[in-house]
Amino acid sequence: MAWRCSGKTNAELIANMQAAGLITSSRVAQAMSLVDRANYVVGGQSALSAAYTDAPQSIGFGATISAPHMHAHACEALLPFLKPGSRVLDVGSGSGYTMAIFHHLVKAQDPVQGQETGETKQEKNGFVVGIDHIEGLVDMAKRNLQKDQLGPHQHRGGIQAVLGDGRKGFVARAPYDAIHVGAAAPFMPQDLIDQLAKPGRMFIPVEDNGGYGNQDIWQVDKDKQGNVAQKKLFAVRYVPLTNAESQWPVK
Repeated sequence: MAWRCSGKTNAELIANMQAAGLITSSRVAQAMSLVDRANYVVGGQSALSAAYTDAPQSIGFGATISAPHMHAHACEALLPFLKPGSRVLDVGSGSGYTMAIFHHLVKAQDPVQGQETGETKQEKNGFVVGIDHIEGLVDMAKRNLQKDQLGPHQHRGGIQAVLGDGRKGFVARAPYDAIHVGAAAPFMPQDLIDQLAKPGRMFIPVEDNGGYGNQDIWQVDKDKQGNVAQKKLFAVRYVPLTNAESQWPVK
C-alpha cells in the first residue's frame, strides 16, 4: 500500500498517504505539507523528480532518507509528545527532513485567548536537536534547513544540527519528550532511554535478536514515575545505526 502513495508533488504525496490511512492526524498532514521533500534529497534532476516517490533515497555518505510513509508512521506514533513546547531528539538526522517536520509540530502556535480569563496566551517554543556522526551530513542538514526558510530558527536554537554519536544521545539538551531514531540499532540503547523525559516516547528500529537481518520498530514509553515499557510495532528495513568509521570510512 505504501509504495502506491507516491505523487507528482509534495501535496499529492501527502494526500495519497492520507487516503491510504498512513496519515490520520491533521497536524501531521499539515506539518508534512509544510516541508517540501525536494529540499532534502540529493542529486540531479532525476533525484528531484523522485523526491515525491514513496521510497528511500540515497543522500550520500552511506546514508539514506527514509521513505515518506516511514516518516508519517514516526510522526503519528510520537504525536502525543509532539506539542508546542516539546523537546525532540532526532538521531541519525541525515539531510534534515524529519528535523523540519518535527519543528512544525513543536513550534509555538499563534496567540490564543484563554477560555477562562480572556487573557492572551502564547505557547512556549519547543526545540529539535538533530544529531549525526558524519560532518558532511550535518552541514547538508544545515544548508537544507536554510533553503527551506528555517534558517532563523537555527540561529535562535529552535532547530539545532549537531555532530556526534547519536547512539549516546545529546545530553546537553536532555531530557526529550520525543526521540526519533532513523537507523536500526543492534540493541536497545540505554543512553537514549535515559534521556527520555518523564513522560516521554521513543520511536526506534532495532535489530531482531534472531538475526537474519530482521528489524522491528519499537515504541518505548517512559511514564511520569520513570517506569519504562517497550512495545513492538511492525517489521522494517533500515540502514544500520553504527559508528562513523563503519558507515563512511575515511580513506
